[in-house]
Amino acid sequence: MKFRVRGPAGQSTVIFDETATVDDLRAQIVNKTGLTSYDVKYGYPDLKPFDIDSLDPDTKITDIGVNLNGEQLLITRKESLVETPDSVKEQSTPLHQVPSEATNEAESGNPPEIASPEHSGTFVLRIMPDDNSCLFRAVGTAIMGGMDAMTELRSVVAQTIQENPSLYSEAVLERKPDDYCRWIQNEDSWGGGIELSILSKHFDIEICSIDVQTLRVDRFNEGPPIRCVLVYSGIHYDTIALSPSDPPFTHSYSPPEFDTKVFDSADQFVIEKSLDLCKILQGKHYYTDTASFRIRCNTCGGTFVGEKGATQHAAQTGHYDFGEAG
Repeated sequence: MKFRVRGPAGQSTVIFDETATVDDLRAQIVNKTGLTSYDVKYGYPDLKPFDIDSLDPDTKITDIGVNLNGEQLLITRKESLVETPDSVKEQSTPLHQVPSEATNEAESGNPPEIASPEHSGTFVLRIMPDDNSCLFRAVGTAIMGGMDAMTELRSVVAQTIQENPSLYSEAVLERKPDDYCRWIQNEDSWGGGIELSILSKHFDIEICSIDVQTLRVDRFNEGPPIRCVLVYSGIHYDTIALSPSDPPFTHSYSPPEFDTKVFDSADQFVIEKSLDLCKILQGKHYYTDTASFRIRCNTCGGTFVGEKGATQHAAQTGHYDFGEAG
């Protein structure tokens, strides 16, 4: 049994055997999306609700009366009992804007390097500025060289959404499409799986995003002959590059202008080397666990756990200036 799970951070493939249970399905949804409270729909384009909470956790998936093989499950955050006003949602400091301890550590130290004799070079992590445009910077530096293309890339996303209203509906975007388009073109707004999907198709390139915490590889727009690789550390995106070097290729000395950031999709070593690099980052705790890290409200000084705690506090108080608690 094979199907796809699409959540706020992107799309992943799930494979189960015939013995898998509803509890296994729940565990995979949490693992793939990072959401612990969610709604499920299936049957695109005529989406239907899938009430997974009403099912016995020990029931086999093959016995639930819904054939998931080949399906796509749309996972959205369950609406909170305390509704957050749109004005608060748009003004709230997203987790991408909270300073990342992991990013600061990497910037102050030396990012890992992975030797690649197969490419006569060294795979390195090119760290993006810690701002709300890190995703757009990561994609732009990979496929558009050194161009400062954040505004252009945001416009591509907005235009694509407007041209495909049936695909990018309110259910998918979790807000009205017009509101989303205005929001994503603001330089303070962050990007995620929706943006990676749109940009990968627009530029006809496969974008692989490796989650440092889980080492999961999310592939957007599989099929084109070229790909780039991003590193996702919970609230931040960086880019993986191949830098020219000399044997034994363990140390890069070339400036970023000489990087290769677009690779042949058939080159199996690119993903292998990228995962090796991310394993080192994982060992250095170069990620932020958005479900459990502590957030401080800079307005009242209160501390909260994870995105959920911060969102509830913003809804109740109107405070939206957050930072990572020490």
